[in-house]
Amino acid sequence: SSSTTEAGENPFFQEWETPFGVPPFDQIKPAHYLPAFKEGMAKQIDEINAIVNNSEEAGFENTLVAFDESGYLLKTVRSVFDNLTNALTSDELQNIAKEVAPLLSKHYDDIYLNEKLFSRIKEVYNKKDELTLDAEQMMLLEKTYKKFVRGGANLEADKKERFREINSELSLLSLQFGENLLAEINNFKLVIDNEADLAGLSQNIRDAAAETAKNMGEEGKWVFTLQVPSIVPFLQYAENRELREKIYKAYINKGNNNNAFDNKEIIKKTVALRLERANLLGFDTHADFVLDNNM
Repeated sequence: SSSTTEAGENPFFQEWETPFGVPPFDQIKPAHYLPAFKEGMAKQIDEINAIVNNSEEAGFENTLVAFDESGYLLKTVRSVFDNLTNALTSDELQNIAKEVAPLLSKHYDDIYLNEKLFSRIKEVYNKKDELTLDAEQMMLLEKTYKKFVRGGANLEADKKERFREINSELSLLSLQFGENLLAEINNFKLVIDNEADLAGLSQNIRDAAAETAKNMGEEGKWVFTLQVPSIVPFLQYAENRELREKIYKAYINKGNNNNAFDNKEIIKKTVALRLERANLLGFDTHADFVLDNNM
């Protein structure tokens, strides 16, 4: 690996001497993510193997707690990366996300479809009434057991294979869906050059729109976008009904413009795969699968 990604220099492989241990965003470069993801996955698999190969009888501490505490590095990398891709993404980060998605999908399937690990968790689950567990411990046990069942742990071998394929496809479809949405948001701008069209908008909203216009090379005008801080005050306060309609329709039709960023096919495929996955797990619909775990 290049010098920027060597273990010694990768911020993910060091203690963070920051207030409250927040990520040192200024030091984390895109090149650091992939090695950190891979290392995080490898570490968690080592931790899983340690649980599975423990010669002692499966108990709450050596199985449930050990599993709950596994994957610390991976969780850290994911939380930093997901935060950035949701708030301040770039082509570089999106490309990393595409590379990482199938790796993560396989990683979590390798855990939730690990028969030896599941049999240890099941062992603890089956004797839960004999253990003196408090409410929190019992919740952790029940939630973990259920997560494995929902993760395909009880499926026959051939169905597990298909289950993996579905999860991998869904993770990429979800990424694609989000990328299209982002492109649609970034591709729209409502340019106003007549000040009368700003009626109803306060000075600070106008200033922000003028700043946006300047950044987009539309100096001296006002620009509103589909970004929430821009569209919401416009819909709330602008008196010009035609312009409100224009920006609102653009907002509700994201991914529905029959262009390169159209999401209809992706939705069709997603719905079909979700239904197939729900059926594999014994549910009639994806909604049943979701509601089995949510309110």
